Amino acid sequence: MTQLFPRIRFGKEAAMQTMPKAFLEKTPFFGALPDETFTRLEGMLKQRDFKQGQTIFFEGDKGASMFVIISGEVLMVRRSDTAGSRVRLVRLHPGDFFGETTLIEMQPRQSTAQAETDVQLLELTSMDLYKLYKTDVKGYVLILQNINRELCRRLRAANSRVTDLAAVADDTEKTQIAYVKPIVSK
Repeated sequence: MTQLFPRIRFGKEAAMQTMPKAFLEKTPFFGALPDETFTRLEGMLKQRDFKQGQTIFFEGDKGASMFVIISGEVLMVRRSDTAGSRVRLVRLHPGDFFGETTLIEMQPRQSTAQAETDVQLLELTSMDLYKLYKTDVKGYVLILQNINRELCRRLRAANSRVTDLAAVADDTEKTQIAYVKPIVSK
């Protein structure tokens, strides 16, 4: 695999090399973070490498971390609830992040993440995020805002896709999203 950056080292080894900060600051996850928060995160992130075809995690797995792509491509797939077939949801590229929903809702993984090419990832665990909360509330809030902004962009794109698919299927008179759990029970 051609590495975009030299092997990233953290913790005690961090002083031996330079973090690809200019790259990370351009990603939706790390955008607008103060230097102090970024420095704290540097010590928490762990590099994970996967070979082409390897599964990073499976749909239904218990999740306790999220990933930022440094290099390579990751394919997100999900089994159809009705047909049982495998559906390709999205191909992710350097700068994209995934797996973040398990940090927020603490539910099993919604999809399977598979390395389409050799990939280099940075992993942030839920425990790391909790440590950030305990030491840097402002940074923690900014991270959650970044995650929420990205989730809103993805929801907007999914709504558009559902609308397009319903129009193509000439199924615009039916409710496309049949079940939305009420926030407040009656």
